[in-house]
Amino acid sequence: MKTLDIVIAGAGMGGLTAAIALKRQGHRVRLFDRVPELTPAGSAISVWSNGVKVLGALGLHDAIDAASGTMSTMSYSDRDGRLLTRFSLEPLYDQVRQSAKPIARTELQRVLLDAVGAEHVTLGVSCERYQLEGDRVAVFFDDGQRIEADLLIAADGTHSKLRDLVAGRAIERRYCGYVNWNGRVTASDDLAQADEWAQFVGDGKRVSLMPMGGGQFYFFFDVPLAKGSVNDRGLYRDELSEHFAGWAAPVQRLIERLDPATVARVEIHDIEPLERLVDQRVALLGDAAHAMAPDLGQGGCQAMEDAWVLAECLAAAGEDVPAALDAYDRARVERVASIVERARKRCDITHGKQPEETQAWYAELLEESGDHVIQGMRKTILGGPLG
Repeated sequence: MKTLDIVIAGAGMGGLTAAIALKRQGHRVRLFDRVPELTPAGSAISVWSNGVKVLGALGLHDAIDAASGTMSTMSYSDRDGRLLTRFSLEPLYDQVRQSAKPIARTELQRVLLDAVGAEHVTLGVSCERYQLEGDRVAVFFDDGQRIEADLLIAADGTHSKLRDLVAGRAIERRYCGYVNWNGRVTASDDLAQADEWAQFVGDGKRVSLMPMGGGQFYFFFDVPLAKGSVNDRGLYRDELSEHFAGWAAPVQRLIERLDPATVARVEIHDIEPLERLVDQRVALLGDAAHAMAPDLGQGGCQAMEDAWVLAECLAAAGEDVPAALDAYDRARVERVASIVERARKRCDITHGKQPEETQAWYAELLEESGDHVIQGMRKTILGGPLG
């Protein structure tokens, strides 16, 4: 197979995973990111089994395993702390033959960057546009550089500058209707069990605590709010205290113990599913291709799947890059569209868009044995490229 010269716009989770997969096949990869230093967005991520399988196939299983937390059970409680359901995740892991790996984003980025090699990454440079030129693609940067390559991978995130060019039209991000505060806190039993993903729900709001390794919990708070609400770090604790007044004791302890200086506050957006993810010698990947609500925990995992499938399509097509990208498009466009839509539906139910549906979900949780939740997760995981 011919060694390809590949430019990757974006050195986030998707871009780095793609670089690892492509380097393993002998291709030359160069990554460019507009940020002056790599600082992961968000404190942690739960890499579900389909994502872990990709990382394992790329030779990273031991490194990820060493840096991640153990998540054996899952629970939901109401706002007053009454347990609605608690169940083991082991049946899921047995069925899909791989456990999930909640991990600090800084740790995941370190593992990925070490595997790529920092010398292949250029920071502080933004990829602005591209131009197809026969069997090459010219990539133009904001510092005046023009670089030719065999393939451009647009992994430049939810605010992608390249997505409109691939789609041939303006793609607007859609506000999902809620704000997410997330961060990390020292794990303790008076917040949640050390190996449990604990969630509190009520009034269309949600609080989550997840073991992420290193003796810490990854936490987040979700609150339905109008777009463009005031974002003042100095008010985070007061805001959360107001939004969750009267909630259970672990929620109050979490608010007291969080460090506002390390908390991220994000207005959650997604995009409508795209009809096509490629343009001859350009491939969209990760959030640039399918920015989605985080309510299924699949955003990062789908970027990893993208990376694996793209590399496999290139290996199968040899020197025919357009044919490889067509195969990638066929393999991914319906898969990611369905997950974007399912995440949006779950988002609406969780966050009270139709209050009667949200109340019905709360009632269902009281009867939930875990089978229904696990069935949905199993379907998503086994639908991935590595089964």
